[in-house]
Amino acid sequence: MALNTTIEADKNAPPITRILAEFVANHPSRGWSDEVDHEAHRTFMNWVGCSVGAAHHESTQAALRAAKMFEPAKQALVLGTNARVDMGNAALINGISSHAFDFDDTHLKTIIHPAGPVCSAVLALAEQLGSTGREVIDAVVLGIDVSCRVGNMMYPNHYDRGWHITGSTGTIGAAAACARLLKLDADKTQMALGIAASQPVGLREQFGTMTKPLHPGAAAKAGQMAAVLAKEGFTASLRALEAPRGFAQVVSTKFDWSEITSELGQRFEISFNAFKPFACGIVIHPSIDACIQLRDSGVTADNLERLDLCVHSLVLELTGKKEPKDGLEGKFSVYHGCAAGLIFGQASEDQYADDLVNRADMVATRRKVNAVIDNTIDEAAVDATAFLKDGSKVNIRVEHAIGSLQRPMTDANLESKFSSMGNEILGADQTRKLMDSCWALGLAKDVSEIIQLATLQAVTAGHAKEAVAA
Repeated sequence: MALNTTIEADKNAPPITRILAEFVANHPSRGWSDEVDHEAHRTFMNWVGCSVGAAHHESTQAALRAAKMFEPAKQALVLGTNARVDMGNAALINGISSHAFDFDDTHLKTIIHPAGPVCSAVLALAEQLGSTGREVIDAVVLGIDVSCRVGNMMYPNHYDRGWHITGSTGTIGAAAACARLLKLDADKTQMALGIAASQPVGLREQFGTMTKPLHPGAAAKAGQMAAVLAKEGFTASLRALEAPRGFAQVVSTKFDWSEITSELGQRFEISFNAFKPFACGIVIHPSIDACIQLRDSGVTADNLERLDLCVHSLVLELTGKKEPKDGLEGKFSVYHGCAAGLIFGQASEDQYADDLVNRADMVATRRKVNAVIDNTIDEAAVDATAFLKDGSKVNIRVEHAIGSLQRPMTDANLESKFSSMGNEILGADQTRKLMDSCWALGLAKDVSEIIQLATLQAVTAGHAKEAVAA
């Protein structure tokens, strides 16, 4: 008996699997502007910082212990530690680590975090292959372009169905990037994309748990394996992405093929990547920004009677947890984010520590926040009004939060963020050298310097029980 479907299959879809394969395999090295190349270096550096910073997070350490049960070959580094595992598990664990703080990059059109799957897969493979820094940057640009174009094709319908789009598109982007790094021709790259298409990863139900950062890690590992399988002659459907029972038409009710083909090779989606100043869901950022501005205007937790937020429905859909129980849940609470902004003037990883989420003053302040839906407001904006105990009120409207494309983080901002995560793990001197190495990656003969500098050289007292020996 045939299944009913509410969406008519497009049996005449363009051959996007082949189109993307030829693009990835044949686009010239550094075939983009200096601005795009700089964004690639910014993206890679931000990813390294997030991965190193969360190297000792409980989710990263749990994944590393699990990987070691398989007795993996010591091929690639788990960033920020002195542990080495096989390149697949390195991709998995570095992908988890890069997303554990929810501090990574964001492609704002689709809210994909593209670096986690792509960079995690690429660096581990590059270490094994001895790839040049230029080859790594090329693979990152092209892999992110594939991932985000596939996301553009399906967003928001795919996301609305409950898929964590970072994982589901990340597998395909990671496969594309690794195929490029392996120098696969278009035929084998097409197979790599096809193999990856059968491995979408990630459900939004998992937000607020350790399984959310698993998604980019699992996507990195699956995409890397897809490319390696294709290299060895493993086959897949030639139309795995576009066929009526292929990836796009199965996991989404929207499949705009023009998002794949429009300006392909001319417009690069990494140019639309943004970087987080706050370690939480991107839709909370306008509210935190507003609260920091309110704090600068003299509003405090003590003189605040009530804080009213007018937000887009997506804000409460994704981050409506009024009483988060721990740091992971706090990252999905606009109420906790506002309390952090008012009390601390920031919302870095320290403001999402489990004990702080449950601290009495934080709980009391977040309970003063009242968020209501107003869909005349863009999802990237907020209208915040603080009602004070003396009867006065202060209004702040944020159209574009700090970290957005309209108010981007500068290179100096990214370095400050990197240092805040790396210094405690690696020390200030080593962290500075690692940043410099990331900036110069496109000129490097290989990735060995980055690997050396991202290695925990000595177990410090603070991390003695957490660090895992090689």
